[in-house]
Amino acid sequence: MSDSTDFGTFGRFVETPVDEMPSEMREAYEFTRELRGLVPGPHKIWLANPTLSRTIVPTGAYFQRESTLTKAEVEIATNVVNGRWRSPYANYEHEIIGERDGNLNPQRVQALIAGLPTSFDDPREQVVYELASALVAPRIVPLGLYRRAKGLLGDAGIVDVSVLLGWFTTVCMTLNAFDVPADAEGLDQ
Repeated sequence: MSDSTDFGTFGRFVETPVDEMPSEMREAYEFTRELRGLVPGPHKIWLANPTLSRTIVPTGAYFQRESTLTKAEVEIATNVVNGRWRSPYANYEHEIIGERDGNLNPQRVQALIAGLPTSFDDPREQVVYELASALVAPRIVPLGLYRRAKGLLGDAGIVDVSVLLGWFTTVCMTLNAFDVPADAEGLDQ
């Protein structure tokens, strides 16, 4: 190993300043800002592959604006899957977001991340927690849980939970591959 550092501006990733971005990367950057209002976390890294970035960014934007799930439900599933993949940055960010924007009890968010048992008074939140927990364990979704989820969330809600877990698996894998620490900020751009 050499003495040179393996860390850039965002974990191991070295960001390209906006004014130095090649045109395709700059277009992906602007596309992300248009959909998200900013270029957060893993989106900074996905700019390294502008075509892929433009393909996956709308999925995250969907969960911000159009999902059949409430913000609390999104954050329940997000914190379950982030905890599973042990991504320091994703866990740090979504512990805060779950409490602040999802209005979730801090002890429940901590339990979600730690993989500890918890429960929710709202039946939809509870079934999102149970479904997400079963899917990331990995476990079989038993018929009774499926029926409860279908009754409370409908097929569209079950699809939303499933795809959200896949989306945040992608987020966590990206952040873990580039060893992004919990307190990473990256370039201010």
